[in-house]
Amino acid sequence: MDALSTSRPVPSAEGQLRVPSAESQLRAAPPHALVTTARRLLAERVGAEQVTLFLADYGLSVLQPVTDLPHTGDPVPAHEGPVGRAFLSQTPVVEVTDDPAPAHCVHLPMTVRGDRLGILSVRLPRGMTDPTTVLQLTDFATALAHEVTTADRDTDLYLQARRTRRLTLAAEMQWQLLPGRGCARQEYVIGAHLEPAYSVGGDNFDWSTGADHLTLSVTDGMGQGIDASLLTSLTVGALRNARRAGIGLADQACLADQALFAQYRGKMYSSTLLLRFDLDSGAVRAVDAGSPLLYRQRGDTTERIELEAQLPLGMLEETLYEEQTFTVEPGDRLIAVSTGMHGARDAEGGSFGDRALRQTLGATRRESPHEAARALVAGVIEHFGSRHLAADAAVVCLDWHGRTSGTARQAPPAR
Repeated sequence: MDALSTSRPVPSAEGQLRVPSAESQLRAAPPHALVTTARRLLAERVGAEQVTLFLADYGLSVLQPVTDLPHTGDPVPAHEGPVGRAFLSQTPVVEVTDDPAPAHCVHLPMTVRGDRLGILSVRLPRGMTDPTTVLQLTDFATALAHEVTTADRDTDLYLQARRTRRLTLAAEMQWQLLPGRGCARQEYVIGAHLEPAYSVGGDNFDWSTGADHLTLSVTDGMGQGIDASLLTSLTVGALRNARRAGIGLADQACLADQALFAQYRGKMYSSTLLLRFDLDSGAVRAVDAGSPLLYRQRGDTTERIELEAQLPLGMLEETLYEEQTFTVEPGDRLIAVSTGMHGARDAEGGSFGDRALRQTLGATRRESPHEAARALVAGVIEHFGSRHLAADAAVVCLDWHGRTSGTARQAPPAR
């Protein structure tokens, strides 16, 4: 059983799941056959009686069992029950069951570099869930998660399985543009959430990490539907193009501004917050080009980071942008929110506003960045009185751990 690990080579033995064999067979499987391959491997090598892949839906409300692809079975709550607990805690949960026979169901997080995909549930005979086996099954689930992520390039099956209903065309475009819903390495952990998940139009978040820095942006494209999605796609594409050319933060904003103005002549524009973190020092360069707001939690204190509000991208021709700086310290949490968050209004016209936002931030301080971001959007939905928000709402939550001499220039964690 100790040969189940996918994190380090072990001697092969008959009936055991040797590292190269497990990973190579997953890699060699056709994109649509990953679940079938995982079932076969785990049945042959550890006696698994049942293997189920659960994928988080776009709204992070349920976990959908992938059964007969591209269809799914009945979903389970993403925040309740044994499967939901494993997803929330990002740790294995062992469930004791007697239906239809005594067994242990091990629910394992499927996460790729901080981006939570779902849960792999493995049913084993009683007595087969010693701590070493659970740890090795966790590594196997991570390897499978990486292959599912890769398979999304070549098949629609797992993307279809995540849906509780059809996405609008604008939402389809936006989700393909997003980097994921989380990212983690030693220096920081990012969790992000977006609503209305199945009909989002103009809100977007993006990030890119390097050896010594992290660049992060939150964009709120003007308008709704396809028009907003096309505008945001151009904004994010222009920012990425400038960033990948090695251009500084302020000039990234300038070039994106020019691209948008050339296309729309000021009739459409994007509000964007750009941040670049120095991983060694915690120094942050910022360009505030519009309406996304930024808050910092340090200890039990919540404060808004006041940045100079500069013009949205594309509003006027050849706008010049300037960088500002501030610093984050280990233990800090930063929360960036779009207009749909801080400007949401209920049926009576009351604004969610700064006060309610701060209260929600305080209530979620001890939650993980992923759950804090989701809970913040849930607060806006509750305030609005419906999941069908009048405007998109995006949240990016970042916990800053900082860098020590022991973490300098290390690669991101594999999980």
